[in-house]
Amino acid sequence: MKTARFVIVGAALAGASAAVALREGGFAGELTLIGAEPLMPYNRPPLSKGYLRGQDRFEDQLVNPPAYYAEHGITLRSGVRADAIDATRKIVSLERGDEVPYDRLLVATGGRNRTLTTPGADLPGIFQLRTVEDCDRIRAAAKPGRRAVVIGMGFIGSEVAASLRQMGIEVTAVEGHPVPLARVLGPEVGAVLAGIHREKGVELVLEDSVAVFEGAGRVERVRTTNGRVLPCDFVVAGIGIVPNAELLAAAGATVDNGVLVDEHCRTSLPDVYAAGDVANHLHPVFGRLRVEHWNNGYRQGRAAARAMLDGPEPYDYMHSFWSDQYEHVVEYIGFAPTWDRLVFRGDPAGRKFLGFYLKDGVVRAAMGLDRGGDPEDPKGDSELAVVAGLIRDRVPADPGRLADEGVDLKRLART
Repeated sequence: MKTARFVIVGAALAGASAAVALREGGFAGELTLIGAEPLMPYNRPPLSKGYLRGQDRFEDQLVNPPAYYAEHGITLRSGVRADAIDATRKIVSLERGDEVPYDRLLVATGGRNRTLTTPGADLPGIFQLRTVEDCDRIRAAAKPGRRAVVIGMGFIGSEVAASLRQMGIEVTAVEGHPVPLARVLGPEVGAVLAGIHREKGVELVLEDSVAVFEGAGRVERVRTTNGRVLPCDFVVAGIGIVPNAELLAAAGATVDNGVLVDEHCRTSLPDVYAAGDVANHLHPVFGRLRVEHWNNGYRQGRAAARAMLDGPEPYDYMHSFWSDQYEHVVEYIGFAPTWDRLVFRGDPAGRKFLGFYLKDGVVRAAMGLDRGGDPEDPKGDSELAVVAGLIRDRVPADPGRLADEGVDLKRLART
């Protein structure tokens, strides 16, 4: 390993975290980190929150200090895109014609915004949010008193809507489901969040979609499928991302909603690993899943690095994420694409509660609104950290005891 050449394609959170973990793990060989963006690797969550509102500096969002890479012998090649992988010759070809040889390769190319195909989507003033440049353009358009239409009330849309309201922007949000975040959190929790957004002044146009964007030289209004006409000065569309798996697919890797990796982040190509938004990984509790949250990017990048160093541990992270909307915080742990019962501890009407997502009598995920604490509490004392044990061990759960404030969650986890 001391003379090996490791290459990481993708210089965002997962790739930069992997580079750190490789050096921390004792890798002393050549280490090259290649990124298409011209900037230093940075964290994306503040782009819909503090950075968008002008409260956070870009410099504070860097994954590592600028001097870290040179100080640790990491060759950082920013602003250059990888064009091809030759898995037989173990070569990464770059758009400038360079060839970078590797002994082991990690691909952490993330994802890109879904293409907005609605008529009029090419009008100026219609934005999507993925990069810091995207955020800068939105912030420049978001002058107090202006009117914005937010398309989609998933996590990005909900956070952007909240930030824009805090910036003094009039916001109308269009969402195809009956409530925000219905697919992830369900209609009951979504209804609570809808109430919060309405109280903060967001007009919610629900169970509707955009038919056309209209304007003379710039977007001026959004016309919906149900016939609503929504005047606006700009639009922010949060319609999800697509994993950047084309590079690996062209190299012959197995791809299905991202590149398929095993529990050690290995692709079907020899000595090629993947992590972050692009990786559809095999989990010992949840089966196969692809996760787009910060926690996964950081932890899976480090897990891939350990695997590249022949570490035996599988990547079995109990997935968690958070979302800040106004003064409220949503915390979530586990993975529940479907559930047959949702049990509350606390009062949803009071906006401080836990929700347990059960499938076949077992807790598959849990969320907290302004309650539950850090799911990754190092002491394991927070409510959601305790629930992680219920999820991991697939403990049969009595809904009545889950809901009962008098029953200690730690006692349920122990049993």
